[in-house]
Amino acid sequence: MSHFAAKRLENLPPYLFAEIDRKKAELEAAGHDVISLGIGDPDKPTPEHIVDAMAVAIRDPKNHHYPSYSGSPAYRAACAQFLDTRFGVKVDPASQIISLIGSKEGIAHLFPAFVDPGCYTLIPGVGYPVYSGGGILNDSLSHWMPMREENGFLADFESTPPEVLAKAQMMIISYPNNPTGVAAGPEYFDRAIAFAKQHDLLLIHDNAYCDVAYDGFRPTSILERPGALDCCLEFFSTSKSYNMTGWRCAFVAGNTEAIKTFGTVKSNIDSGIFTAVQDAAIEAFTGPQDEIATMVALYQHRRDLVMKTLDEMGIHYAYPQGTIFMWARVPEGYSSAEYAEKVLMEAHVIVAAGTAYGPDGEGWFRLSLACEDDRLVEALERMSKL
Repeated sequence: MSHFAAKRLENLPPYLFAEIDRKKAELEAAGHDVISLGIGDPDKPTPEHIVDAMAVAIRDPKNHHYPSYSGSPAYRAACAQFLDTRFGVKVDPASQIISLIGSKEGIAHLFPAFVDPGCYTLIPGVGYPVYSGGGILNDSLSHWMPMREENGFLADFESTPPEVLAKAQMMIISYPNNPTGVAAGPEYFDRAIAFAKQHDLLLIHDNAYCDVAYDGFRPTSILERPGALDCCLEFFSTSKSYNMTGWRCAFVAGNTEAIKTFGTVKSNIDSGIFTAVQDAAIEAFTGPQDEIATMVALYQHRRDLVMKTLDEMGIHYAYPQGTIFMWARVPEGYSSAEYAEKVLMEAHVIVAAGTAYGPDGEGWFRLSLACEDDRLVEALERMSKL
C-alpha cells in the first residue's frame, strides 16, 4: 500500500472483479486461452431501440449541459411508471426517486448518508462486495448476517446480537440474490420490515435482478409490502434487465426522508447521469419489453445446461431462481480460494471464490451465465477434467 494511502484502505481487500481482470490479462499475455465465468456482464448487446434513442439524445444540445442532480423529471417519471407497471408500486417521482450512476455508486454512497463512523450496517453473509467495502471506506462497521443453505440463504437478521443492534443504523438485503441465485418471498420481506421498524434501521433492498428470474417466477419489490415506505429504500438498475452495464444508469426509490438525505450526499459528490443516457433509459423503461423474455429464456437455457453438467460432475449447487449466476459447492479437499486458483491455473477458466462475497461463501464458488453457449460448454468440460 502506498504511504500516501489512508489507513482505512488497509482493511479493504482488492476489488474482486478488478483482480479477475488482472489475472485474465496475465494469462492471456502468456498465450493461454482464458474463459471467464467470473463477471456478470451480459454478453448480448443493448437492445437496438434503446441505442437508437441514445443516438438521437446525444445530438440534442440541451443534453450537453450539466444534468439534474436527482435525475431529469422525465427520467424519474419513467422510473415511477416502471414501478407502477411492473409491481403496482406508486411513488412520487419528485420526492421518492433519485437517479444513480449505476447501483454500485448508489450503494457506496449509502454509508456516508446513513451510517456514522463506528456504527453498524447489517449485511448479508454472502453478497455484493460493495456492501462491506462501502462501510470500510466510511470507517463504519459491518455485521455479517448468517446466510446458509439450511435456511435457504435468507440473511438471518433476527440472530443479530443486542450489542450490535444498539449501534446499528442500516440493514441491506438483496433478492434474487447475487451470488446464490435464490429468491425471497413476501413473508421474509414482511419480517425484515418489522425488524427494521423495531430497531429503527433503514432497510435497503438491492433489486438489481428483478427481471431475471426462471421457471415463471416473478420477483417482487419490497415496496409492495405494507409499511415498506416507512423505512425502506430499493435499488433498481438498467444493467441486467436491459443489458446496459456500461451505461451506468439506475435509480433508488422509497422513503421520502431517506431520499432527501441521500440526495444531500449525492449532490455534494457527483453531478448526475449524462442526460442523453437518461433519455435512453426512459426508452428502456417505457418502450418494448419483449427482449427481456428472450434474454431470460437464454439465461435459463444456460442455467439448465450448467446444472446438467454439474450433476454429471457430482458438484452440488444451490437451485437458482434468478440472477445470471450459479452458486456451487467446492469439491472436497479445497478451500474456495484454492479451488478458484486451481481452475484458473490448470483449466484456464475463471470462477469467483465464494469468500469474495463474505464469510459464509467459504466452500462455494460462483459461475456466471453471461458467456456464449459454446464457450460455457468448453469451460465446464475443462473443469470436469480436473
